[in-house]
Amino acid sequence: MSTLTDRYLAATLRAVPAPRREEIATELRAAIADMVDDRVGGGQDPTTAEREVLTELGHPERLAARYADRRLQLIGPAYYLIWQRLLRRLLTVIPGAVGVVVGVAQATIGDNPGGAIGSGITAAFQTAVQIAFWVTLSFAILERTNARLDLPEWNVDQLPEAPVEREFRLPDTCASVAMILLTLAFLPWQHFRSWARDTDGTRIPLLDPALWTSWLPVLAALLVASVALELAKYRTGRWTWPLVGANALLDLAFAVPMIWLLLTDRLLNPDLVARFGWLRDGGLDVAARVTVVVIVAVTLWDLVDSALKARRSATRIDA
Repeated sequence: MSTLTDRYLAATLRAVPAPRREEIATELRAAIADMVDDRVGGGQDPTTAEREVLTELGHPERLAARYADRRLQLIGPAYYLIWQRLLRRLLTVIPGAVGVVVGVAQATIGDNPGGAIGSGITAAFQTAVQIAFWVTLSFAILERTNARLDLPEWNVDQLPEAPVEREFRLPDTCASVAMILLTLAFLPWQHFRSWARDTDGTRIPLLDPALWTSWLPVLAALLVASVALELAKYRTGRWTWPLVGANALLDLAFAVPMIWLLLTDRLLNPDLVARFGWLRDGGLDVAARVTVVVIVAVTLWDLVDSALKARRSATRIDA
């Protein structure tokens, strides 16, 4: 019957290269015997001494990895920090951007507005999984081939500035940009892929097609400028008075034309109004007034809120 030492040696040698097994078996058996003899010499029972020695040596495969100089980790400390930093940066930007692009494409080109959000989330998740897998695999290969990245040595000049409380966080900025881009995508979508259809099945644009030669390009340009403003806000990290001024300018430049178009019945497509009786029978006026009230309320709230936050930020910095 095999002794515990024989079983331990067999389990260890299975995980080491074949050419070295005889050498390691001889060395390890002798080491175990010496350790057992030391304990027996101290008055311990031989069976108990053998069990405690093998327990102290630890898992056979872990011991074999030390003999074979084999890493028992996917990514070790030499590469872990750069792996973590790279993976975090890629996952912060790319999956969200892919999700937005796929969602907008599904809502416009694919004529599937109902499934646009689900398609975008699925694409973002799949992209995140692919990025995590391939980046991790690349660093695992670097770890096992002992490749050198030739990164600069750390020094105190690389220390970041003391953290400053940010009013604009990345998830909030991404959500704001995504909403603006969806609004921007709605402009061509409603013209070419509108859900409203005439009696003969022809699609009816929701907004007056005549606006493409006047206000719609202006509104689209304001939306693009709003994306730039969101990025500037995130980069700054807090409200400043120049940002408040730019925000107020964009808010008013968007709200005033929208209110004027709504109150003069020039926003919606006349064919759409003629197609649906409830719009002709007073529904258009009610919807326009309610929308104007909402636009005014949201615009005023945004103007006041940004100004108050800029004032608090300036007070905190002066203090």
